[in-house]
Amino acid sequence: YSTDFEVHRNWLAITHNLPLSQWYYEATSEWTLDYPPFFAWFEYALSHVAKYFDPQMLVIENLNYTSHATIFFQRLSVIFTDILFIYAVHECCRCVNGKRAAKDILEKPTFILAVLLLWNFGLLIVDHIHFQYNGFLFGLLLLSVARLCQKRYLEGALLFAVLLHFKHIFMYVAPAYGIYLLRSYCFTANNADGSLKWRSFSFLHVTLLGLIVCLVSALSLGPFLVLGQLPQVISRLFPFKRGLCHAYWAPNFWALYNAMDKALTILGLKCNFLDHTKIPKASMTGGLVQEFQHTVLPSVTPLATLICTLIAILPSVFCLWFKPQGPRGFLQCLVLCALSSFMFGWHVHEKAILLAILPLSLLSIQRAKDAGIYLILTTTGHFSLFPLLFTPAELPIKILLMLLFTVYSFSSLKSLFRREKPLLNWLETIYLIQLVPLEIFCEIIFPLTPWKWHFPFVPLLLTSVYCALGVTYTWLKLYVSVLTERIPVRQKTE
Repeated sequence: YSTDFEVHRNWLAITHNLPLSQWYYEATSEWTLDYPPFFAWFEYALSHVAKYFDPQMLVIENLNYTSHATIFFQRLSVIFTDILFIYAVHECCRCVNGKRAAKDILEKPTFILAVLLLWNFGLLIVDHIHFQYNGFLFGLLLLSVARLCQKRYLEGALLFAVLLHFKHIFMYVAPAYGIYLLRSYCFTANNADGSLKWRSFSFLHVTLLGLIVCLVSALSLGPFLVLGQLPQVISRLFPFKRGLCHAYWAPNFWALYNAMDKALTILGLKCNFLDHTKIPKASMTGGLVQEFQHTVLPSVTPLATLICTLIAILPSVFCLWFKPQGPRGFLQCLVLCALSSFMFGWHVHEKAILLAILPLSLLSIQRAKDAGIYLILTTTGHFSLFPLLFTPAELPIKILLMLLFTVYSFSSLKSLFRREKPLLNWLETIYLIQLVPLEIFCEIIFPLTPWKWHFPFVPLLLTSVYCALGVTYTWLKLYVSVLTERIPVRQKTE
């Protein structure tokens, strides 16, 4: 079973047995509570149902405890909380412009969007096979997006504020929310050329947004502030000592950076430029969550990743402010913020790619260009999640599920934009096809070779680096698309 079963079992036990003042101090298990308080209260509520399935799962000292009743309850709780995700998808579909002609319901944009979201391969394996509670969290995100598209700004702001106190990774997209709400809700009118009408600024609207943020934050963090434990909570939420990369490198810029450092190290050893006695063995490829130092390239600090991330998201934020383009512009900025944070963030998990894939689904049914970007990102991002399911029994399951989703994604979007040029060019097609031999090598050929015992991290490294190329490409392509769309080309005058 995935270690996340034990993670959440432990959190159930902590919140059920201990007073609030000990939740973020308890460390019997290595899987300490490191989610915001709202999620801790969510675990507390689940624990009062869990005791009717198997009370032993709520004993803190029962490390790595498992039983059929425990697994059944955890699986069932994920399915039940997905109700919110289903409702959020319904609300998003209501926001879609359904004017595109379609012969039957299977070709309608709303139906395609519903399938792309509800049947999303990444969310399915991460939640229902690997095991996590991302479904209802993304439900909150999509519902807040839908409310903003419906111009129900206060509801959207409230939902997003609540979401941040369930899982702080959604801070990745907070700049898009902040700028969009300020631009569209706090300024109530624009000039004829689309520029801001400064006199339309509403202090009342700013005050209402501020009250929402303050009240939600007070409800979440207030008890710990009173107890004097806020620094301890913050230290749990942002554990910078875990290192630049997760045990399995997320397919981002730092995966390419690490790979380059390893390649330069090997080259340096071959050419006798480096002393092998001074190089730590498998410092970045040992599969451990820890800090490490690069050998050739400069080592990266949390501050460096923060600066890179801010620089990466600034163009999208500026575009949203100066050329907002309504909900579509907000979604573009949201996806770019998510991708930029994924590309350059500190200790990014591979599962965070879903934060860009799911919102991009809403754009994919609107324009052929966005559909092409979506197909590359989903195929690459979903493939990068394969190492989460590593047992032989799971191999045919993950391949079949991804094939079904990928075939539907390509066929439905191709049908939707059949009157336009091909969604992918020949180079993009070749790149995606190469995922097949990569999977065959990593899953079938490599385990049969003696390299398996000497270089066990090679399949993960190859998967991460190859997928990082695709994710980086889609990030750049989406940025170019947004910038060219927002910056009008001056027509030549005769």
